[in-house]
Amino acid sequence: MHAPLVSSTRLSLGSDADLARARQQVRQAAADLGFSLVQLTKLVTAASELARNTLVHGGGGHLEITPLTDGARRGLRLAFVDAGPGIRDVDLAMTDGYTTGSGLGMGLSGTKRLVQELTVDSRPGQGTTVTVTDWLRDLPSPRAGAP
Repeated sequence: MHAPLVSSTRLSLGSDADLARARQQVRQAAADLGFSLVQLTKLVTAASELARNTLVHGGGGHLEITPLTDGARRGLRLAFVDAGPGIRDVDLAMTDGYTTGSGLGMGLSGTKRLVQELTVDSRPGQGTTVTVTDWLRDLPSPRAGAP
């Protein structure tokens, strides 16, 4: 079980302004943990997609941002929670090209490729929680004898 490093931050997702605030908070949390620029950008992109899904498809909800520790590893867990209509077929929703809107159908499947862990817990008529977790990646150690 991954232990929270510090307490979670909870942000409302009910408007476009909330989406911008969520992106900024995720960016700051990842930067504070020492995520690389590339990894931080991927995480913020995933958060942006999932926050928009929470607002558009789930009717709004909230985001919980939780820094994690697992031994020496540090990470960040983002849970996007709504009480909307739910996802009837999660496997289908995770398929490239599947969309219930006017997008390209890369939302959940594309997001999964941006992070290390993604889970979807959805019950039709009761809402959806999409949780992503990304762990700080160690930088490769310098080669022996390299200047």
